[in-house]
Amino acid sequence: MVYKSLLSTVTAIAVAATVSTASAADLKIGLGAAVSSMDPLFYVIGSNSAMARNIFDGLINQDDKQQLKPGLALAWKPVDDTTWEFKLRQGVKFHDGSDFTAEDVAATIRRVPLASQNSPSSFMRYVSEIKDIVIVDPFTIRFKTAAAAPLLPSNLSRIGILPKSLETTPSKALNDGNGVIGTGPFKFVKWQPGDGVVLAGNAAYWGGKVAWDTVTFKFITNATSRVAALLAGDVDLIEDVPTADLGTIAKNAKARLASAGSNRVMYLHMDQDREVSPFAVGPDGKNPLRDVRVRRAMSKAINRNLLVERIMDGQGVPAGQLVPDGYFGYVPALKPETFDLDGAKKLLAEAGYPNGFDMTFHASNDRYPNDEKVAQAISQMFARIGIKMKVETMPAAVYFPRASKREFSLIMGGAAVETGESSGVLGPLLATFTQATGQGNRGRYSNPKFDQALQTAMKTVDDAKRETLLRDAMTQGMGDLGVIPVFFLLNNWGVRADLAYQGRADGYTLAHDVTSK
Repeated sequence: MVYKSLLSTVTAIAVAATVSTASAADLKIGLGAAVSSMDPLFYVIGSNSAMARNIFDGLINQDDKQQLKPGLALAWKPVDDTTWEFKLRQGVKFHDGSDFTAEDVAATIRRVPLASQNSPSSFMRYVSEIKDIVIVDPFTIRFKTAAAAPLLPSNLSRIGILPKSLETTPSKALNDGNGVIGTGPFKFVKWQPGDGVVLAGNAAYWGGKVAWDTVTFKFITNATSRVAALLAGDVDLIEDVPTADLGTIAKNAKARLASAGSNRVMYLHMDQDREVSPFAVGPDGKNPLRDVRVRRAMSKAINRNLLVERIMDGQGVPAGQLVPDGYFGYVPALKPETFDLDGAKKLLAEAGYPNGFDMTFHASNDRYPNDEKVAQAISQMFARIGIKMKVETMPAAVYFPRASKREFSLIMGGAAVETGESSGVLGPLLATFTQATGQGNRGRYSNPKFDQALQTAMKTVDDAKRETLLRDAMTQGMGDLGVIPVFFLLNNWGVRADLAYQGRADGYTLAHDVTSK
C-alpha cells in the first residue's frame, strides 16, 4: 500500500532579547474568548486549541478547511487493519533547541492521561484507541490499536507534540509558564489569565519564515469593545465580528473583513423517545415530536433563507445535513428543506394535529451569534402552522447542563465537525444513546440501521467504503429528522486595512496566517 501524503524552557534572557528587538513586526490580536490553559493536552475547547496551534504542531495539521496536511509527519499509512505508521519530518527543533524525534511523539501520547486529570473535556478520546507504540527508528513510529481505527490520523491532528522531557510534567507547571515548548511558528513568552498571551517569533520554524517578531493576544470578550478596539487601532485583527457590525467594519477605510464558511451547523433537537414530554403536549397529553411527520412539518415551516438574510445579516448557509459541502461524508443529494407552509400544515393534520399542539422552545442567549433572535424567529414560524409556541432562553452556562438532563422538549444547538468528516457529528448527535457515548444525543433519536452504518464506517479503513457508509448514515438520520439542520454559520474577522487573513472553517485565529497585503 502506498503512503498517504497530504500535502527545556525558553530562558527569560532569550525571551527578553527577542521582545526587545521587535518593532514594526508586532501584531496585536483581539480574541473573543479567553484561554484557560497553556497545556495543549488539558482541555478540548476552541479558545485553548486555537492558541495551542500558534505554539505547537501536530503530527498532522489541518488546513483552513480542516483537510489533513503534513505537520511533523510527512506521510502516514495503515500497515494493516490495526497498525498505522507515520514517517516523521527530520531536522525539526523544539523551541528549547532540542531535536524532534519519534521519542517525543511517544512521550506526548503517554502524557495525555496525566494531562487529562480533572479536565472538563479531555483529549483521551483522541488517543484511547492506541494500545501500543512502536518506535521503528528515530523518524518512524507505529501505533497499534485494538481494532481498526480509520480516524486515527484525524484524531492525532488534535494532539500538540511536546518534547519528551515534559512527559511527566503536570498541567500546572505549563500554566505557570514552565515547559510551554513546541515546534510551532511562535514561542511562548507569557500568559496573564483574563488578560492575554504574548508570543515571540520562532526564527527556526520548519514551516518557513515567520512574519511577526511578537504577537500579543488580548482577551476582549465583549463584542462591542472588540470592534471598537479594531477601529481605534488598539489591535490589528479581531475574531468573532458580530453580524450587526459587519457593515461598520466594511465601510471603514482603516479596516476590512475576512470571512470563511464555518464547520458549525445550527440544529434543532427534539424529544423523540418519551411518550410524555415536559414541554411538547398534544391534545391527548402525549408527545407529538415522536412522529416523523410532525418533525417534517416543523422542518418545512422553517424559512432558512429568511433566517440567514434577516436574522443573520447574510452570515450563514441554509443546511440540509450536518456537514457543509466539501467535507468527507457530505451527501450532494441532501438539499435544505424547501419552505412550504401548506405542506407543513398538511403533515400536521396527517399526524393527528390539525389544530396544532402546545410547545416551549428552549435555547441559549449568549453562545452562538444571534441565538436568541434565531430562536424567536423559528418559534414564530412554527406558530404559523398552528403550533402554540412559547420561547425561553437563558445563558449557556445554565442552558446546556439543563438540556443534558433532558429538562426540555425542543432545543437548539450548534455542532462543529472537529475531525473533518461527518462521523464527528453523526456519532455525538444521532448514535443511539448510552452512557459511554455522552450527552450529545439529547433528543434520544435511535435507529438500528443508522447505528449499523455508522459503526461499520468507524471500523472501515478504506476511505471510499467508509464514505459510502457515512453517506448512508447521514441519509438515514436526515430522512428520520433525528435532528433538524437549520444553517451553517460563517466565521468573520475584522482586519487592519493593510493586512490580510484567510479565514478558517474551525474559527481559529492563527498569527502565522496573518500577512501584509
